Amino acid sequence: MSKTQFGFSSTAAEVVEGIDLTGKRAIVTGASSGIGVETARALAGAGAEVTLAVRDVAAGEKTAQDIGGDAKVAHLDLTDLASIAQFTQKWEGPLHILINNAGVMATPEQYTEQGWEWQFATNHLGHFALATGLHEALATEGARIVAVTSTAHMQSPVIFDDVNFAFRRYDPWLAYGQSKTANVLFTVEATRRWASDGITANAVMPGAIFTNLQRHLDGASTVDPALIKTAEQGAATSVLVATSPLLEGIGGRYFNDCHEARTVDRRGEAPPMQGVARYALDPDAAERLWTYSETLLAKA
Repeated sequence: MSKTQFGFSSTAAEVVEGIDLTGKRAIVTGASSGIGVETARALAGAGAEVTLAVRDVAAGEKTAQDIGGDAKVAHLDLTDLASIAQFTQKWEGPLHILINNAGVMATPEQYTEQGWEWQFATNHLGHFALATGLHEALATEGARIVAVTSTAHMQSPVIFDDVNFAFRRYDPWLAYGQSKTANVLFTVEATRRWASDGITANAVMPGAIFTNLQRHLDGASTVDPALIKTAEQGAATSVLVATSPLLEGIGGRYFNDCHEARTVDRRGEAPPMQGVARYALDPDAAERLWTYSETLLAKA
């Protein structure tokens, strides 16, 4: 894609200015707090019908009222396959934008009823089930999927032999990193499989933003204050990738600060909060993860 005029300090409202989303339908998961709110606000402000897919419907209703425009609310629990199935089965008509924004970070050791590690289940498998369940709607008129990931993906690739920490000592950051790598790999394979349906998927690193995502962290932030963004700035890359004409037909890539990121082979090769690990874009790993995810969901 061409370079954009946007960057680190750009806001979601700025990147969508001049883009008309009238007639477009969008879903934003986790849109009752943090950057999800500002992502939904920007899309609704540009004319889109936006569904806030949230666990806390009351909080979602309050957010929808605040956002205004054509904002709707629906219940979605990404760790509950029945909730995901109910959501996807109720959806009618086309879907043009799916933003997989919800997530958990560095949680204490916890597992779903299927035995899936909590962060992998929430951040990857739940969104995988959502996207595959909505495939027909996404393919109706062509769509863009945005997966919100993190520079923490550099903490770990997907360890296929021990995804659920059955043997490794559980480490909340390794688990988080693995789940964020999975988010990127999902976009690579989704684009490969679905581009012929008019569907593309890209991953975005929003930056460092103080939100409810950090509720499991102890102590002060170690992030350089100069790198901290507001929620409005944090939502910018998601909104850009979801709406910019420059991204038409482009998928399987990783973006930060409103630009495509540089691929790196070692941590430290790029500045803090920058770059994407080569293993996160590996097509063989992406295909393997897709098959693995399908198998897990089929067994469940």
